[in-house]
Amino acid sequence: MKNYIYEDNLQSERLITRKLEETDIAIWEEFFEDSEAVEFLYLPSLELNSNIEYSTHMIKKQLERYKEERFGHQALIDKKTSKFIGICGLLTQEVDGEKEIEVGYHILKKHWRQGYATEAAKLFIDYAFKNELTTSIVSVIDIENVKSQKVAEKNGLTIHKKTKWLDNEDVYIYRIIKDNWK
Repeated sequence: MKNYIYEDNLQSERLITRKLEETDIAIWEEFFEDSEAVEFLYLPSLELNSNIEYSTHMIKKQLERYKEERFGHQALIDKKTSKFIGICGLLTQEVDGEKEIEVGYHILKKHWRQGYATEAAKLFIDYAFKNELTTSIVSVIDIENVKSQKVAEKNGLTIHKKTKWLDNEDVYIYRIIKDNWK
């Protein structure tokens, strides 16, 4: 599979991105403190015992992706306040035996319902298409995760198919192809 390097310091109207760092582990721990925030997050059976262990696992996984040139989530920083809002980015995935580029996003709950997920996902979709990284982008979304489905739809992704994901979870594969991108 082709390796992918991509920039940080991407900017939208309200957000700027930067690559995650180990110092973000403590900040990201807050995400795992809320059961609603992690309800649809795939948490593998890694025998992790605390929110800080989950945060460490997730951040280090992104650092590994950077090192292996497989994209990875980036920190989302509010331009006005410099606050850490959440994470978003491109991810290489295998869906039903096919290599895909996914846009994934997670926002700290205190920043929900402000349009940050939609804005961040659009930023990365635009980046991928403008830089000709792919001709198609997906989002893998639990069939019950209506909030994430709405984010995908606002960015022009539509349900491509329903399938099983990882531990046999029912998910929709939302997709946008470059020809349908605005």
